[in-house]
Amino acid sequence: MGFRVVVVSGLSGSGKTTAMDAIEDLGFFCVDNLPPQLLAPLIELCDRAGAGLPGVAVVMDSRGGRFLSEVGAAVRAVRESGRHPEVLFLLASNEALHRRFSETRRRHPLLGDDGDMAAIERERELLEPLRGQADRTIDTTHMNVHDLRRAVRDLFEPGDGGLPVRIQSFGFKYGAPRDCNLLMDVRFLPNPYFDDRLRSRDGRDGEVAAYALASGPAAEFLHRWGDLVQFLLPHYEKEGRPVLNVAVGCTGGQHRSVAVVEWLASRLRAAGRRVLVEHRDAGRDG
Repeated sequence: MGFRVVVVSGLSGSGKTTAMDAIEDLGFFCVDNLPPQLLAPLIELCDRAGAGLPGVAVVMDSRGGRFLSEVGAAVRAVRESGRHPEVLFLLASNEALHRRFSETRRRHPLLGDDGDMAAIERERELLEPLRGQADRTIDTTHMNVHDLRRAVRDLFEPGDGGLPVRIQSFGFKYGAPRDCNLLMDVRFLPNPYFDDRLRSRDGRDGEVAAYALASGPAAEFLHRWGDLVQFLLPHYEKEGRPVLNVAVGCTGGQHRSVAVVEWLASRLRAAGRRVLVEHRDAGRDG
């Protein structure tokens, strides 16, 4: 019973194939487009085989057609048996998905007479209940395949760093993430947006970070915030969570939240934690 079980789902064109390739490279046994009724038997088979696998990963998405409505029940049944399948959900903006389908000339699985954008919206609505069950969500709108492979590897690569931490910066003007365990609003910090020299850069830039984080109150906040997160980690770990999702928001998701996320990631990595960083809105047009 020592291996991990990962269910990968999400929107067509969001990068599920790339994610599964990255997971397979980590030694997981991977099955694409698995009917949900076969999830429990597959896990039982792998248990009996005793092959020493680090994990089993399956893709279940809209290609399953009428079986899709049974995915939630299949995941719940496995959880009730004592395992905790980790549901990874991939998504992207409608515009990014449409561009990817246009560039690759692939046919959307739900394409009808009303075109790609309507098919994307239908699929988004169809998969919404499964997204609600996700342990973690990756928005690939601004990712290339290398970014996505790194993000997936950070989540599932075996290691002894304890509970992995996913830290995401975001802009409140675009909406707060729904899949976070801890959310911090840092709009009280000095805003580099109002410095003409810094406005076009983001919080990964040294000068931008110094502007936002160098004041006395900012330094005290970072100290207290870092201590709080590190205090909570073992308690979340004891609860059995597969990952801790931390979200840090400012107005546009460009400067203050990005700088704080980079700072917190550096502190947690120094403490030996596995950390995945995602800057959801950095570089996003207003």
